[in-house]
Amino acid sequence: MIGLLPDLDADRSRLSWQLSEQERPIVDRPLKIGLVSPYDHSFPGGVSIHISELAAQFRAWGHTVKIIAPCSRPDEVTEDDFIPMGKPVPFPAAGSVARISLSPWLRPRIRSLLEREAFDIVHIHEPYAGFVTLYFLMYSRCTLVATFHTYHGTRIYRLGVRRLGIPYLRKLHGRIAVSEPAREFVNRQFPAEYSIIPNGINAQEFADAEPLPELQDGMINLLFVGRLEKRKGLKYLLGAYSRLKWEWPNLRLLVVGPGKPDEDSYRIMSERNLQDVVFLGSVSREMKARYFKSADIYCSPATGRESFGIVLLEAMASGKPIVATTIAGYSSVMTHGREGLMVPPKKEEALAEAIEALLKDPDLRASLGRMGLRRAQDFTWDRVARRVMDFYEARLPQREPAFTG
Repeated sequence: MIGLLPDLDADRSRLSWQLSEQERPIVDRPLKIGLVSPYDHSFPGGVSIHISELAAQFRAWGHTVKIIAPCSRPDEVTEDDFIPMGKPVPFPAAGSVARISLSPWLRPRIRSLLEREAFDIVHIHEPYAGFVTLYFLMYSRCTLVATFHTYHGTRIYRLGVRRLGIPYLRKLHGRIAVSEPAREFVNRQFPAEYSIIPNGINAQEFADAEPLPELQDGMINLLFVGRLEKRKGLKYLLGAYSRLKWEWPNLRLLVVGPGKPDEDSYRIMSERNLQDVVFLGSVSREMKARYFKSADIYCSPATGRESFGIVLLEAMASGKPIVATTIAGYSSVMTHGREGLMVPPKKEEALAEAIEALLKDPDLRASLGRMGLRRAQDFTWDRVARRVMDFYEARLPQREPAFTG
């Protein structure tokens, strides 16, 4: 049987970033900041949401912020001060598909933009994930920092980017990784000093969401949120659900996210005649928060290649207990027995056992949910953005970059 509750007073410094709550002024003058993404800004994803939330917080503090990214549908982007830069193409990346620009014709446009905008700070996210970020790395002459989000990287890392990239990476005045797994990965490619500043979350958005009335019908709701890619492990959750459904007939599984189930998932649903599995597809941010609020247990059976557990934080901010796998990106966000229960990846029996432990114990579910609410406050955007601004401030005015490689 799974060990459920370790000592709640045990030291958790390994997982805490000790985010500062000081209300001191942030930089003594307004800055002009360029936030550069390699990914299609028309498709919400972890990096694009990170950049948009960071921009909103900086603007609230009086700074001028421009977001630059490839965009397949620029007319649909309503965000202030967004500059589309090239058309993206799909590219395999870490078990997923990244939509990035590989156009060499962007070089003169980016050089011209840099001259025209005269940024104080250019903050590049994933410098080697496409030509947009690479060209900003090559041609920026202001204070230059980069954030690395990935855990396993794209094929570009296996195509000699380390040897070609180090001379340009020496231009950076600061390097950020979003988690310890992300730091370990990028440090293997480019040995240097990296500060860990995590992803953030709009905790209030999830805390204030209203549950959906149609889901408050006496059924117990399990929730899965994520792209329907193999690495997200949906088939293992379906297998666990099939083990539980006979004894828990009022159990329902809600699946939120784009894509189609893989062949194994279809097979499990067909062979085991699964009932009450509801595929909801892509949903708005508001609806996603409402699904979290409607859930009784959040399940994340990912098999790996996650640098950070943003969906876990969303569940925590909603006050929901979690069952998740012990992959590196998740273990850096939550602790087994505090905000939820953790099981080895690709083990549907262990997954079912952990879910059933929560089904049998409403008090435990409530306790884990309360711990999650507290943990989510460590990652609010005002706290995370303050750390990023402190990082900028320490590098202004421009200093000579330091790099070991």
